[in-house]
Amino acid sequence: MRRLFPVTDQTVTTDSGGRPPGAPGEGGGAGGGAAQDREWSLDELADAYAYPEPGPGEPRPWLRANMVSTLDGAAQHDGRSQPISTATDMRIFGTLRGLADVVVVGAETVRLEGYRPARARAEFAGRREAAGQGPAPAVAVVTASLDLDFSLPLFTSPLVPTLILTGAAAAPDRVAAAEKAGARVVIAGDGMGIEPDRAVRALAELGHTRLLTEGGPRLLGQFVAAGVLDELCLTVSPMLAVGDAQRIAGGPSVAVPRRFALVSLLEEEGFLFGRYRRP
Repeated sequence: MRRLFPVTDQTVTTDSGGRPPGAPGEGGGAGGGAAQDREWSLDELADAYAYPEPGPGEPRPWLRANMVSTLDGAAQHDGRSQPISTATDMRIFGTLRGLADVVVVGAETVRLEGYRPARARAEFAGRREAAGQGPAPAVAVVTASLDLDFSLPLFTSPLVPTLILTGAAAAPDRVAAAEKAGARVVIAGDGMGIEPDRAVRALAELGHTRLLTEGGPRLLGQFVAAGVLDELCLTVSPMLAVGDAQRIAGGPSVAVPRRFALVSLLEEEGFLFGRYRRP
């Protein structure tokens, strides 16, 4: 892996022959010099993806999304993201989870991707303890209907109790079933579903300020439309999927496209790993 942006002394290091990384000729292939084109440690990835330091006073919640897309805009293949991912993308996926207080995910994604509870990882234990976090992030499932299989490990054996984000009009029997399974139901809307800004506030009131959403596209579209998404971590896969797969975000168009700024860009074997923040 190598860093393409921001440009630093490392990104412009010349190779042993005096050529800049990526220059044609022996030892100057697309990967650049060995000083930067190498496997990064989990500590380096954690530093690269660290949440912003909280300002004075009450820390505000920071909502980041982590998604993957092919060159032609597909966020999935055959309904799942794994076929368009890579091992390094999954290491970043694990790093982002290792830094988060809570992982927010839509119910359909839970069903399609076979979500399991987040696990404690020794590599992140010191960072989490220093940040006042528990051993693993909670998973918060966004659902209007609560049409979920509460016998799944996500509900029966999580290290941290799973949260259900729903609206006040949710069916009482489904709420009771979720609570009986050990989940904590959090009301974040007056109707059947959630209101994105209320969901973010409700999680912050529970002490979860480092928020990570892994989709799906409809949920991410809700966060974008409501203007509550602070950061997008996007992996661009050098693949073409064609078909009718969803984009990374779906739903009605916003009146004016949301402008985000590039914070960092990493590359490995043609995969691009970008971080974008709203100004």
